[in-house]
Amino acid sequence: MRSATAAGLALCFSLSLAVLAPAQAQVYPDRPVKIVVPFPAGGTADAVPRLLGDFLSRKWGQPVLIENHSGAGGNVGAEFVYRAAPDGYTLLSSPPPPLVTNHNLYSKLNFDPLQFEPVSVMAHVPTGLFVNPDKIKASSVPELIDYLKQNPDKVTAATQGNGTTSHLTSEMFQLMAKVKLRNIPYRGSAPALQGLLAGDVDLMFDNLGVSMAMVNSGKLKLLAVASPQRLSDLPKVPTMTQTLPGFESAAWYAIVAPPKTPRAIVDKINADVSDALKQPDIQSKLKNLSAEVYGGSPERAAKYMSEEVARWGNVIKAANIKIEQ
Repeated sequence: MRSATAAGLALCFSLSLAVLAPAQAQVYPDRPVKIVVPFPAGGTADAVPRLLGDFLSRKWGQPVLIENHSGAGGNVGAEFVYRAAPDGYTLLSSPPPPLVTNHNLYSKLNFDPLQFEPVSVMAHVPTGLFVNPDKIKASSVPELIDYLKQNPDKVTAATQGNGTTSHLTSEMFQLMAKVKLRNIPYRGSAPALQGLLAGDVDLMFDNLGVSMAMVNSGKLKLLAVASPQRLSDLPKVPTMTQTLPGFESAAWYAIVAPPKTPRAIVDKINADVSDALKQPDIQSKLKNLSAEVYGGSPERAAKYMSEEVARWGNVIKAANIKIEQ
């Protein structure tokens, strides 16, 4: 009798949750929403959620607060959101590292990135190979590879930090081109870019966002892009795959929610993010960051991230990359 009563109570509780989740979504949000960015301010990873956050704030009639919680390759901010209440009021906006690569890089994480609830991959930006023209005289990828083979382990490459997209892309380049670079890790894209501009390092694999302004001003040189085909906005810039077949890399920016966030709330956020990505002014501003709209359903986001886990897992294994916290 007692077990039957307990089973009945459990069933009632489950049914009440099923009814409560859609009701929560109907009133969501009724207070400020926090979007955590696990990297420093100043880079594209910070610019994209701020751009969409402005739109969401107006649409929701609630403040959307962007907070930067950097450290440990994005793990600090990711863990903060992982442990937040699964109610949609604390979200994570992140590039790949803490979502698809860090669990293959670190021997131990205090969160399981595969348990986040994917909401949307908002946009992606092809990676470019940038050089300081005062430090590197090569004007093409083949010329750079020849120089590196003649000067092994002498050329320095800035990265956004150990395990970031720029670092893994640098490792993929070294594996495929059979050359050796000295990777110099920074704490994010903005300080790495400043190091490249100052001549403290020689080259950098970075997304095409903020760095393109420095190319247009002549302070940096873009040797190639890591997209499958040449970009319509940069028709004269060759692709990495023309020299190294199969070489592809892109930074992307996703929104995820804490584990066990109700699907109704995930769908509500996804729908409003999708609405934001349809706005001409937002598309224009993303284009100024060299970002292409991705969007789509939570299932599309989950599939994309799963494919990225496999892509970079292969590089991490081949390069034998490990990071200790």
